[in-house]
Amino acid sequence: MTKRKITNSRKTNETTIEILINIDGNGNSNINTGNEMFDHMLSQLSKHGLIDIELDVVNSDSGLGWHHVVEDVGLLLGQSLSKCIGDGTGITRTSHAYLPLDETLVRNVIDFGGRGYFKISGYIGDSDLGELSGSLITHFLETFSREAKCNLFTTVLEGVNNHHISEAIFKSLGIVLKLALTIDPRRNSIPSTKGTIS
Repeated sequence: MTKRKITNSRKTNETTIEILINIDGNGNSNINTGNEMFDHMLSQLSKHGLIDIELDVVNSDSGLGWHHVVEDVGLLLGQSLSKCIGDGTGITRTSHAYLPLDETLVRNVIDFGGRGYFKISGYIGDSDLGELSGSLITHFLETFSREAKCNLFTTVLEGVNNHHISEAIFKSLGIVLKLALTIDPRRNSIPSTKGTIS
């Protein structure tokens, strides 16, 4: 099987970001967004998704806050993942994963059906997240799912500590990505009766 990997970049007046991702990796990451908490969350996605990620925010307007960095990383990561998937031939396509972390329990359900949609049930507050915020984590997930062209439903079933909630979300997201994008050896076609995931 040909490795599904890509080098990509995005440059605007707000951010300059470079990325290399390998869906069929080992979960190795080298991530530098300038925000340590965001780096920590993205490394969870990489590790538990077995997706190699090298990501560098070369330049940003983070002095204004982290909105543009988080949004543009979600956009570039989602677009890059979509390009790696291509027409989706052979992928499992859908998956779900529950992830507990101490007092927290979250669930992610995903479908790479070619259309982006995101919904979160539950709440992520702002404490215990360093310079990140709960609303930015939600915005990242929304942007990522739109650009990756997947339906993503995230549910916070239990949880008090916002760090635990966020970390469980990213770990679970990594797991559902790994499962949904695994190549099924019995499938040599696009996983849709329409003949396209679009």
